[in-house]
Amino acid sequence: MLNKVILMGNLTRNPELRYTPNGTPVATIGLAVSRKFRQGDELKEEVTFVDVIIFGKQAEHCAQYLLKGQGVIVDGRLQQRRWETDDHQKRSKHEIVAQTVTFMPKREAGHADGVAGHAHEDVSYEEPAQV
Repeated sequence: MLNKVILMGNLTRNPELRYTPNGTPVATIGLAVSRKFRQGDELKEEVTFVDVIIFGKQAEHCAQYLLKGQGVIVDGRLQQRRWETDDHQKRSKHEIVAQTVTFMPKREAGHADGVAGHAHEDVSYEEPAQV
C-alpha cells in the first residue's frame, strides 16, 4: 500500500507550536491549495484547505520561520483522526502528517533571508501514535 501526499500551497495562518508531555515539538499549519480549470469559456479556481501536522525539529523551524501567506511544499502522508464530542456525536477529520516541509521563495523583495527553498526533514524521528 502507498500513502503519500505532496501539496504546494500557502499558509492560511501562522504556525502553532506546542510540545507533547515528553517534550516533542509539534506544529500545525493550515494550508490553502488551489487549482485552476476551465469550465466552458470561464477560468475558475477551486481552493482546498488542509491542516498539516509537523513533528520534531522541523516543527520548531516552521514555527520560527514561516508566516501566514508564505508558500510551502509539504511531502507526507494522509491521516484520518476520529473522536466523539461531549454530546456523543462522532467526528472525523483528514489531515496531512508532514515528513518534509520545503519553504518556497518569498514573494516580497528584500525579504529573502536564506530559508527560502530550504527543505526541513526529520526522517529519524518517529511520531507518537496519538498527540
